Amino acid sequence: MKLLYLECNMGAAGDMLMGALYELLSEKQQQDFLSQMNRLGIPGVTLSALRQQKCGIYGTHMQVSVHGTEEGSGHTHAHRHGHTQEHSHAHAHAQEQPHNHSQEHTHGHSHVHTQEHSHTHTHSHSSYSDLLHQISHLPLTEEIKAHAAAIYRLIGEAEAKAHQTTLEQIHFHEVGTLDALADVIGCCLLIELLHPDKILASPVHVGSGSVHCAHGILPVPAPATAEILKEVPIYGGALKGELCTPTGAALLKHFVQEFCDLPPLIIQKTGYGMGTKDFPQANCVRAFLGTDHTQNADCILALSCNLDDITGEALAFAVEELMSHGALDVYTTPVFMKKGRPGQLFTCLCRPSEETTMTDLIFRHTTTRGIRVQQYRRHVLSSSFRKQDTPYGSITLKQSEGHQVCRVKPEYEDLARIAREQGLSLSDLCEMLSGYPKMP
Repeated sequence: MKLLYLECNMGAAGDMLMGALYELLSEKQQQDFLSQMNRLGIPGVTLSALRQQKCGIYGTHMQVSVHGTEEGSGHTHAHRHGHTQEHSHAHAHAQEQPHNHSQEHTHGHSHVHTQEHSHTHTHSHSSYSDLLHQISHLPLTEEIKAHAAAIYRLIGEAEAKAHQTTLEQIHFHEVGTLDALADVIGCCLLIELLHPDKILASPVHVGSGSVHCAHGILPVPAPATAEILKEVPIYGGALKGELCTPTGAALLKHFVQEFCDLPPLIIQKTGYGMGTKDFPQANCVRAFLGTDHTQNADCILALSCNLDDITGEALAFAVEELMSHGALDVYTTPVFMKKGRPGQLFTCLCRPSEETTMTDLIFRHTTTRGIRVQQYRRHVLSSSFRKQDTPYGSITLKQSEGHQVCRVKPEYEDLARIAREQGLSLSDLCEMLSGYPKMP
């Protein structure tokens, strides 16, 4: 199984994620990716991969230029808040009716900026429906366009909730929209090129403190980002400022299937996506591409719990349910529990990929309040099955091989069927079949 793991110890932004994923490609794939991105026809947008170094670590900063200017550089907006990460943001504001451009607007972090622009070109905006229309006409696969639309829906709905308005009333500032759109499309395209079987990520460092806006001081994470990151494990820290942007949050929320510590992984490639600010700690997202370690060693999980308040019927039913859903084995062991109470140690053996399914079933069908999880490596013989004709009918033989051993054994269900049909005991039938199996 090919795994992609994203380490978000310094938060996440669209360009940081894109840079980390970009580094996982081969050199030829990198060239093709940049060429494809720059041929998409996003108005005025040019994408470049810049080599950068932070705290002695080298990585890639994905520079998105809009009409020749990178957001956060020459295209200034006199924001009255300090960006910690000057990354691509899905700048948005809740449109008032009637819309008055002299009013203060809020952008993708739910911050407010004033109209003290140092540029003179028209200050235009795109609605959510405009963005969907633009995405739908890009020369990309339908899957990439569907991912991009879903990510923008996450951002738009979070903005709408933060501003107590509707998705239709959310508008995105022109330059921020194009910058963020390139980040979103770029990440979706890179995920398609890498084609991982599963995407995991660390808990997300969101920063701490507050940011200033025209309406006052807002806490970190900003309201829209916090809304997107619901049900995602996040944490703050000593670093002051905003580390995770709405675009980064939405990309993680959409693609990541599980937020966890780095699992056992055989690493094939590592990528570093650099942010624009400098800190005592390297400001980057790190991406690992590798294979699941459990594929190279036969590993299973033992899920266990102690039960002293369940009926025998319910216990038997639980065993049957777990076995019918793919458990490798389920068994009970008599134990003595606290205060001398007799009970049962309930154990389910399963593959790591079935942990969530089996855990849910144990909670549903037993009375336990907690489940212990242990991982075991095991050595197993390879198995194959074949049919064998006998004077009493066809039987299925299971052949197990490996470790200088070869065993052949009739399957119980076939023996039991024949014994019933012939009116024999199981032991008598086995004796009569002592000349079988015959090797092919």
